[in-house]
Amino acid sequence: MSNKKITPQNIEAEQSLLGSLMIDKDAMIRIADLVRAEDFYKDSHGEIYAAMIDLFAKHEPIDILSLSSKLEERKKLEMVGGRSYLMGLTNSVPTASHVVHYANIVQKKATLRRLLQAAGEITGFAYNEEEETENILDKAEQKLFSVSQKYLRQIFIPIKNILSEAFDRIDLLHRDKGRLRGIPTGFAGLDNFLSGLQKSDLVILAARPSVGKTSLALDIARNAAIRSKTPVGIFSLEMSKEQLVDRLLCAESGVDLWKMRTGKLSDRDEDDDFPRIGHAMGVLSEAPIFIDDSATSNIMEIRTKARRLQMEQGLGLLVIDYLQLMESRTKSDNRVQEISEISRSLKGIARELNIPVLVLSQLNRAVEARSPAIPRLADLRESGSIEQDADIVMFIYRKAADRNFRDLSPEEKNLAEIHIAKHRNGPTGVVPLFFDENRASFKNLETNFENIGQ
Repeated sequence: MSNKKITPQNIEAEQSLLGSLMIDKDAMIRIADLVRAEDFYKDSHGEIYAAMIDLFAKHEPIDILSLSSKLEERKKLEMVGGRSYLMGLTNSVPTASHVVHYANIVQKKATLRRLLQAAGEITGFAYNEEEETENILDKAEQKLFSVSQKYLRQIFIPIKNILSEAFDRIDLLHRDKGRLRGIPTGFAGLDNFLSGLQKSDLVILAARPSVGKTSLALDIARNAAIRSKTPVGIFSLEMSKEQLVDRLLCAESGVDLWKMRTGKLSDRDEDDDFPRIGHAMGVLSEAPIFIDDSATSNIMEIRTKARRLQMEQGLGLLVIDYLQLMESRTKSDNRVQEISEISRSLKGIARELNIPVLVLSQLNRAVEARSPAIPRLADLRESGSIEQDADIVMFIYRKAADRNFRDLSPEEKNLAEIHIAKHRNGPTGVVPLFFDENRASFKNLETNFENIGQ
């Protein structure tokens, strides 16, 4: 007895689908976005369907006469079985009422065949021991993603259904006035503008080097994970996990970063550095923060890891440090095109996973030529597509990091401004924050100037 498995197919469903399209002039409208010619197992059925699509596109009737003429014009009539086979298709189905059901069967069988083909190709990749394992995994992921993208199709949703959901959402917001819609950043002024970080938003946080991009991103990640228990994934393409943990510990404990890195912590009897660090370790150990510092720079790898983290841990916020260190799927001599592809892919990740994605970005040097050197959208480095794809663009500006200013007061040295330059669904503006350089941390402004120098 043979154990050979039959390739996924359903010839009867293909025939019933084609027959339905011939007996009902409106049937094609219902399934044209579900099925393609290459979805048919029998090549002849694919040729018939392709001819039907051509007739449909030209607003011509899909009947025996027109279809025969079109297939004859393509020199495919004899190949598909002639007029007699077409006539048989119309006799194979009494009504077109089940046309969508037939189309779904054809599509699902085609998807299973594509999955089998992809599995075979992935097997071939695995036998190539000369290629880097990371490249093989990336190619395998692309193959599977290609299959899933062809299977998953978004359909139109009646506005009545959307309005019902919108009313429930608006009613909830009305009853819970002041409640943030998104993930709290931990900064009252920022949350007043953004109402927290929103699902599916791509948020760009940009500044010149050493202004505090990583510090602010870590503060937001820490606040989200600790205060609202949101699982946070951090891709660090620049700093090691040890460096990130040091910063998180200092920000949470309030201990000087340099003292921690050099081991010059005060004795337990003299000060409370060790107890504070111990307490911060306890808090952070319970926080759902996940760090990847493997210098994974390929956008496909990042997407794959983020999807896996969401499945395993319920990822709610993704942080990437930083955009210009990332690589696109397709290598190009044109870095602007690469960055454009990366920014589009990042927005795609935000939408696919339905989470906010916070991405750090560099600015070009043109900003330093101005006085004051306050960033603008045009300063985003290497691509205007970053501005287009982002839902929110925020810049960090500090006078203390601006070469145009000297002899600043203590208040000015610790002042940071977060410029919300783009906000697709809300207001723009400036949020002042307190920057504690010794602890690499930002804090709400109103409660901290009184502690300067302590």
